[in-house]
Amino acid sequence: MRSINKFITAMIFFGTISIFIKNISLSSGEIAFWRAFIALLFLLLYLLIKKQSLALYRIKKQLLKLFLSGVAMGLNWIFLFEAYHYTTVAMATLCYYFAPVLVIILSIFLFQEKLDLRQSLCFLSASLGLILMIGSKASSKSNIHGILLGLGAALFYALVILINKSIPDVDGLIRTVLQFIAAILILLPYLLLTGGFKIAALSATGLLNLLVIGILHTGIMYVFYFTSLSFLKGSQIAILSYLDPLTAIFISIVLLKETFTFIQLLGGAILLASTLLSQASKTH
Repeated sequence: MRSINKFITAMIFFGTISIFIKNISLSSGEIAFWRAFIALLFLLLYLLIKKQSLALYRIKKQLLKLFLSGVAMGLNWIFLFEAYHYTTVAMATLCYYFAPVLVIILSIFLFQEKLDLRQSLCFLSASLGLILMIGSKASSKSNIHGILLGLGAALFYALVILINKSIPDVDGLIRTVLQFIAAILILLPYLLLTGGFKIAALSATGLLNLLVIGILHTGIMYVFYFTSLSFLKGSQIAILSYLDPLTAIFISIVLLKETFTFIQLLGGAILLASTLLSQASKTH
């Protein structure tokens, strides 16, 4: 399969994850734990078949950063999955895609990067889009809760991006394996302290959906994603990445029959266009 086809397939599948999350009657924390655990087993098997070792001695100076990025990844999943329960999939996804804009802002403080005119305009227009999206939902406590959770997921995703930005020369799959291990290590005590595991009571349908998320959406699609990155241009990656939120929005409106007003659609379009331009500015 050509690299561009693998990347497109990964983005589309990432956008369908909400359907499966809604069919799993576990807490968001436990779903995140099993997602990481199942995907970790798959990726370790993949590396074994490829005869590729983790070679931890080569990256021991980066282990702390990898651990922190894994913690942020686990929290990112929890916030996003929880957001699906309180607001529409489209709204949660669009709030989540505020992350690239947060990366720009946080980079100013963490890496002393300067904000150019294009990035400033992207930030302002993305913020306007976000305001338009949430404006008509402000009267609903449930939706506000979901929106805040979606923005929380965006913040943790931005932290994952920024931490990874400071980790040079580590293979993408190796990095992901170590991040999954970190996510598992932080989620395990969290679950034990907040009610334990409920997977034994999960229905066959729920278990099947959990396996699909772990093996297909995370294990296989992460392999597709990371093995295709080096063969694509930065501009291709930036543009094709938006197949993820567009797929999620399509599913939200067409399959899940979730309501979305014209003003919200307009705000979402402005937000996605702004974040696309903000990323495109870094790929030329």
